[in-house]
Amino acid sequence: MQNQQHQGQMHPNMHTGMVNQQMNHGGHEVFDVHEVLSGTIGVLNQYTLLRPHVKDQELMNILDRQHQFITQEYNTTVDCFKTGKDPAVPTQTYNMTQGNDFVYGMKPSQPKKPLTAASELSDECISGLLLGAHKTMAGSKSMAACEVTNPVVRRVLADSIPNCIEMAYELSIYQNKHQYYQVPQLAQQDMQQLLNAYAPAQMNTMPNNNTTH
Repeated sequence: MQNQQHQGQMHPNMHTGMVNQQMNHGGHEVFDVHEVLSGTIGVLNQYTLLRPHVKDQELMNILDRQHQFITQEYNTTVDCFKTGKDPAVPTQTYNMTQGNDFVYGMKPSQPKKPLTAASELSDECISGLLLGAHKTMAGSKSMAACEVTNPVVRRVLADSIPNCIEMAYELSIYQNKHQYYQVPQLAQQDMQQLLNAYAPAQMNTMPNNNTTH
């Protein structure tokens, strides 16, 4: 009896059916998800702090729409992380409302430089800060999703990565439309050479090296 009790203490998670769902997380997962949630709070704080400085109504609409979406996505992640179960509100899909046509080419513009005072905050600066935040979160969530053992949390994080990309894309299109973000292109000959630099791989069946004796 004493030996059985000792074995039970040594292997508390031996029977997976009895594991508390709240404890269904690995060590790396806990640290990485903490980093994602802390980073998301930082992004939301940026939206709150920068919103009073926005001048363009179009950018204001983007900020409000994205802030509301990120807040719900944050709550969804917190929910499944705390319980280990499906969240009450599943991960949604963010869809931007504007077109996706970029204007290519460079036009003369003033050199960029750091701000010297908060009064210099502009729509260009604000949209650039938020664009950078989404790029950072896309990478952070990708790294975390690869470390997660809980299947629900992994899926929530994985499904949220395309939303970071979509929101970053929306802001980059806004910047491009207002010439804050200009997109150069290569010469046509160089572009064609690079576009045709790779050929499709042959879909051959892998050889079976197993031999029977």
